[in-house]
Amino acid sequence: MAEIIPLLTKALGETIYMVIVSMVIASAVGVPLGVLLHTTARGQILENIVVNQTVGSIVNAVRSIPFIILMVAIIPLTRLLVGSAIGTTAAIVPLVIASIPFIGRQVETSLKEVPAGLVEAAEAMGATPAQIITKVLLPEAMPSIVAQLTTVIIALVGESAMAGAIGGGGLGDLAIRYGYQRFRPEVMLATVVVLIVLVQLVQFAGNLLAKRLNKR
Repeated sequence: MAEIIPLLTKALGETIYMVIVSMVIASAVGVPLGVLLHTTARGQILENIVVNQTVGSIVNAVRSIPFIILMVAIIPLTRLLVGSAIGTTAAIVPLVIASIPFIGRQVETSLKEVPAGLVEAAEAMGATPAQIITKVLLPEAMPSIVAQLTTVIIALVGESAMAGAIGGGGLGDLAIRYGYQRFRPEVMLATVVVLIVLVQLVQFAGNLLAKRLNKR
């Protein structure tokens, strides 16, 4: 069992690397996407039904693709962007693409929870759409957004493990190569335990941050 510890540590590091990098990139695109989906909806400050429905349809289409199929389908794109279709860095590409629409919808849901009266009050005081977004919508929705993003991170942990099925590295790769293929159930068990602990830590940190941001 002692020889598993270095492998487990390395695999955990690869998983954390994939999740953090994927989350940062996906959030940089997904959060503005969520704002766009919300503000262009009917009755909102930047109402544009054509844009809203077009972007929404694209988001729904990407979200409907199972992650394992998405990973295989974009292998040419992954190879073009990072020079390889296997490894932890390569796995980041499908993780980002899968997470962007997920984050977009989660942020949109959080923004819908902001009382319409606050937006109307800001408009009455002459606030521009940009000011309403940055001074009203995002600050008011931030606790909910953090809670939603915590859910996305947990989903990324699971998807990063799934990426191990095609050589993506991380805990999933360790479980498949050293646990399943070499008939070592103790490796599988250790991997599952580490994943459970990782998810629990992420959920705890997310809940704590969301609670601290909630000023209501």
